Amino acid sequence: MNSERKQMNRIQERGNVLFLILIAVALFAALSYAVTQSSRTGGGASDGEQNLINSAQVTQYPASVRTAIVRMIIDGISDSQLLFEPPSDFTASLTTTALQRRGVFHPSGGGATRVTAPPEIMANGQQGQWIFSSDFGINQIGTSDANNTSNELIAFLVGVSESVCQRLNVELGVPIATDGDSDGVPDAGIAIGNIPVEADEMDVGNPSIGPAALGATKVLTNDFDGQPFGCADFDSTTNDPSDGDLVYYHVLIER
Repeated sequence: MNSERKQMNRIQERGNVLFLILIAVALFAALSYAVTQSSRTGGGASDGEQNLINSAQVTQYPASVRTAIVRMIIDGISDSQLLFEPPSDFTASLTTTALQRRGVFHPSGGGATRVTAPPEIMANGQQGQWIFSSDFGINQIGTSDANNTSNELIAFLVGVSESVCQRLNVELGVPIATDGDSDGVPDAGIAIGNIPVEADEMDVGNPSIGPAALGATKVLTNDFDGQPFGCADFDSTTNDPSDGDLVYYHVLIER
């Protein structure tokens, strides 16, 4: 009887996950339609329209990675086992079949595509690198314990341009009540020294969901309370559009 009940629970959980995937697909299809319609007006895109197109590119990619993760979880891979090695590290890091099955971008795992962000989205005019980290949390998303049971799994894009960052928050409905350097982007509530870096990535060298010692020092808060995605200013004292302190984040797994 217990085994039958457990099997029914698994089926119900998988049904719930698939329902969430369908909702996510519908939402992003609607966003893509809005972007297409706006880009068809006039003889060329205005700055505002171009920012809308750019912001859509930023938000759509993490959503596709999340879909791959959900498929892996349905197939029995725990969220704490996920690995985000890029294809260039497959040979050196994902050395066994078991590790390859845990690789979100590996063909034997999630099969997601690892891409860079276009230069026109970035403050430095160069291609942007995504960071997939389990070392951070979002206040009022999931639990709020100051340990690794509260960390979210988040996709970060560090160094977004100011105009795209502002547009992202408008489209996502993020308020601006805390803006210490008056650049039109809310403060992250995290010190610039804790800005996401490549070493924070969840991979073979940094496994599982975040070290417990990080606690509240890496929790986005202020205007980002309860916000699963947004663009945050990690340096509230300096208004420099080229200093790379503006970071788009997108929660992949809430915890």
